[in-house]
Amino acid sequence: MSAPDPLAFRSLYRHGFVRVAAAVPRVRIAEPILNADRTIELARRASDERAALVAFPELGLSGYSIEDLLHQQALLDGVLEGLRRLVAASAELFCAVVVGAPLRAEGGLFNAAVVVHRGRVLGVVPKSYLPEYREFYEKRHFRAARDLVGDELELLGETVPLTPRLLFGCSDVPGLTVHVEVCEDVWAPIPPSTYGALAGATVLVNLSDSNVTIGKADYRRLLCASQSARSIASYVFSSAGAGESTTDLAWDGQALIYENGDRLAETERFSDRDQLILADVNLDRLLADRTTTSSFGDSVHDHRRTLAGFRRVEFELGLPAEAVSLRREIERFPYVPANLATRNQRCEEVYSIQVQGLETRLRATGIEKVVIGVSGGLDSTHALIVCARALDRLGLPRTNVLAYTMPGFATSQMTLSNARALMEALGVSGSELDIRPAATQMLRDLGHPAAEGAPEYDVTYENVQAGERTSHLFRLANFHRALVVGTGDLSELALGWSTYGVGDQMSHYNVNASVPKTLIQFLLRWAIDTGQYNDRASEILQSVLDTAISPELIPNHDRDADRPGADSESVVGPYELQDFFLYYVLRFGFRPSKVAFLAHHAWRDRDIGPWPDLIPAERRNEYSLADVKRWLEVFLDRFFRTSQFKRSAMPNAPKVGSGGALSPRGDWRAPSDSTAETWLAELRDGVPEAD
Repeated sequence: MSAPDPLAFRSLYRHGFVRVAAAVPRVRIAEPILNADRTIELARRASDERAALVAFPELGLSGYSIEDLLHQQALLDGVLEGLRRLVAASAELFCAVVVGAPLRAEGGLFNAAVVVHRGRVLGVVPKSYLPEYREFYEKRHFRAARDLVGDELELLGETVPLTPRLLFGCSDVPGLTVHVEVCEDVWAPIPPSTYGALAGATVLVNLSDSNVTIGKADYRRLLCASQSARSIASYVFSSAGAGESTTDLAWDGQALIYENGDRLAETERFSDRDQLILADVNLDRLLADRTTTSSFGDSVHDHRRTLAGFRRVEFELGLPAEAVSLRREIERFPYVPANLATRNQRCEEVYSIQVQGLETRLRATGIEKVVIGVSGGLDSTHALIVCARALDRLGLPRTNVLAYTMPGFATSQMTLSNARALMEALGVSGSELDIRPAATQMLRDLGHPAAEGAPEYDVTYENVQAGERTSHLFRLANFHRALVVGTGDLSELALGWSTYGVGDQMSHYNVNASVPKTLIQFLLRWAIDTGQYNDRASEILQSVLDTAISPELIPNHDRDADRPGADSESVVGPYELQDFFLYYVLRFGFRPSKVAFLAHHAWRDRDIGPWPDLIPAERRNEYSLADVKRWLEVFLDRFFRTSQFKRSAMPNAPKVGSGGALSPRGDWRAPSDSTAETWLAELRDGVPEAD
């Protein structure tokens, strides 16, 4: 197979994204030709930006606030002429255009959205729900969609579909299917777009002329966010602004683009300029969530008769030859929000879940003591402070936390000092248990050369130490009638970076099992920043954060960065990258080439995009595409081929986030004897070697 095309790889349309736009022109009421020209100009801008679709406000060709002028034939004829100009101009545009217009049909007038692309009208969607309350009098002017007898319209010399049950499917952008509704439709208890989404639409468009009143902007945001979330869709909303009549009402020109509850773009409100907002929608994310959300499929079943009445109209964009660069911000740390307030809220919630999980287990078992191994590293440090807080909540003394530091052949003075100091600062029962004599005896029993001092540091040498530690912890738990608290994190479970069975893979209850290593670092920083523990404990937590991640199983002077036992990240890769890969593979099941595309976009330049403030400048890394591809290959092999058997036998642990967990009783069930070849082949065939 030929090498991947670097140009194609860099394009968002290659990786399941689509660019959409919402436009708010400055209208001139009752002047359709001028409004059409302004619409065309904004549509050209959207086309130049390579948006696949651009949405305009309700009744944008005529203006919304023209009241009884809607019954003037000259005005309606002018709307048709303006629409004719738009259709002609669209022949040279990349994007589909959705514009609002009053249209005559079946002897009545309909408030309609017209979908135009490449010189033709694809279809017309009449408004379903006409507001007739407070300041609204639409039934004075229009008929509703339910009043139609037929489902076609003669428009500009062509017969086009006329129904709210229209889907516009793009043949050359997989996953892009559009449904359109008009303003009040989304205020209804069951918006038409709900059925559109169940019928397959991933991008829902609303042409609106919602007038502004105090607090209404937030309500629109809530509506669009909730509709996009319930429908697992993108929601594109465009509302009228400057130029509409202020005889009795006011207009703020709010346009919004959402994706599954997340706001991607919003216009400046009360602007006196034409506005265009763009957003790159992740279609793969929407499709992945729909596939795995059983209630979405059940709803399709429950409404299948209604959905069968939808009509699909196909159109072809003709994808550009040039690379369309992704403009969407991709967080470097998907498990860790960059925003301080959001991050603190997230950390507090994760910490509380862990504490409550352990507290509940202790209550259920009637056990009042816990045993934990404390290495002075990230994971055991965080698990220890969780244990301390859980016993606080139970009203038990912290001395019931039986914490053991267990130095082995390669334990550093730094980590040992941190472990000792932290146990003292937290007021737990701290003890030291040297495993070297027991480990040496086992090596001697095995006939291993290291027992006699030979520098043979193989996997047996490493696992004897890990096994001795866990074996002692379980026997200590027997002796003290206690529960062994595990410390291994989600990142290690994903990569298989744990010793199976009688090792750090096993415990009675593991508080960290669905917490990735990058998040654990921030949880410790959060504990420091918010003063969860005393000043001395905070000093030690900072020291732990400043220490390199290593299993400390091989004497430092004998470590080789190319083999197990060295610094963990030199073997399995940077955890900040591996956690990024894990999130998108586990949460959405994205193909490796897309994961690589996202990772390169997020990590290619340390100077682009926001960083969590707690990461110092010297630790702000960047990775080339070659780096990303190299470490993603390691991740795929370890995740899919070598590590599942450890996850299949993992202890109980609380799930903490929507990013997923790896428990066989929860998010992830997989065979232990799978290969990784399918994923590795897609990575090789889909990702270039260099930027």
